[in-house]
Amino acid sequence: MHRRDLLAFLGVLPCGWSIEVSAQNADRMRRVGILMSLAAEDPQGRERDAVFRKAMEERGWTEGLNVTFDFRWTAGDPELPRKYAAELVALRPDVLVAGGGPVVGPLQQATRTIPIVFTLS
Repeated sequence: MHRRDLLAFLGVLPCGWSIEVSAQNADRMRRVGILMSLAAEDPQGRERDAVFRKAMEERGWTEGLNVTFDFRWTAGDPELPRKYAAELVALRPDVLVAGGGPVVGPLQQATRTIPIVFTLS
């Protein structure tokens, strides 16, 4: 995935979200659950993490101030997507982000009520 593709995707997420937020209590901390198919130490994984955080901050979503990011990294392990999907759903995030095709299915199986967006499928 190229950096500009990820930025374009991330631009869509907060746009629709900000309309909803303005109608609700602005003091409420939002939670975003992110399930990545890469390893946290993978260079591509680090780049995606940095781009995601920067794009969110540019749109007014600052970690620790008005949003919490809960990352889980599967590192390609086929056993981890289901486990981490369940963990993230248990945290009751406002939205789930699927970073890679192998994690979309487990997230969909874990919830039918939390919106899921994905960067790759």
